[in-house]
Amino acid sequence: MTTQPQFMCDADRALNERMLDDGHIILPVEDRAPLDRVRDLVARLAADHLGLARPNEAGEFLDNIAAQVTVERLNDLRLAVIDGLNAEPWVRPAYFRLARAALESVVGNELVMQRRVNLSIQLPGDDSSLLPIHSDVWSGDSPYEVVLWVPLVDCFGSKSMFFLPPGKGGADGDKLDGLHHGSVETLYRSIEADVLWLDVPYGSVALFTQNCLHGNRVNREGTTRWSMNCRFKSVFSPYADKRLGEFFEPITLRAATRFGMGYRLPGGFDG
Repeated sequence: MTTQPQFMCDADRALNERMLDDGHIILPVEDRAPLDRVRDLVARLAADHLGLARPNEAGEFLDNIAAQVTVERLNDLRLAVIDGLNAEPWVRPAYFRLARAALESVVGNELVMQRRVNLSIQLPGDDSSLLPIHSDVWSGDSPYEVVLWVPLVDCFGSKSMFFLPPGKGGADGDKLDGLHHGSVETLYRSIEADVLWLDVPYGSVALFTQNCLHGNRVNREGTTRWSMNCRFKSVFSPYADKRLGEFFEPITLRAATRFGMGYRLPGGFDG
């Protein structure tokens, strides 16, 4: 029997097998300091927008924000915090450092990153901030992307997100054929028994393929969900509607690629 040579180290191979089997990986952040710094910034931005004193304990403040903001003012708060986050040049490098090794293992070491990080806030009992069941590929994302999902508070149960693994048909277009004729609620009910509710405490992240079905439901827990998300892909993998330079920006191009991109044959050598 011929044994195929192995080019990945054991740790990389195991991580990739987990991703292929489950469609997602939950793992501790690789660097806790930038996570704490980002959370502190989010809490400060939220307090400033609401005209409140800056909190001493960011996690507790964010968890209990429902006491300080109404549903009607929630989207204004979210947009203000997003703008504040993306105005800070250190935020995206800090975000990347939370899972750099995992991204390089699963996606590659020449990466592009979404140019703006996103933020979701879901108050308890609020049905106005829902992201119905979907696959991002349906709305113009490349199937070669992954999402790095970062909670700023402990996320569990209905305070988190649901995810349909590949083995349950979550990334299998053939199994979903015909379901688009019904409502998103009909689609959710058809797979409800198979979805996973991701348990991602503060200090951990979820890395997942957005080819699989996912979304959220009404938060029935007693505290508010705060989570960030940002997409990554290999610079040379195919793009869809969201293009390089518009939606994505290269972040880890290597020397050989830079040489190649800048090289031009001298005259007379291209015929």
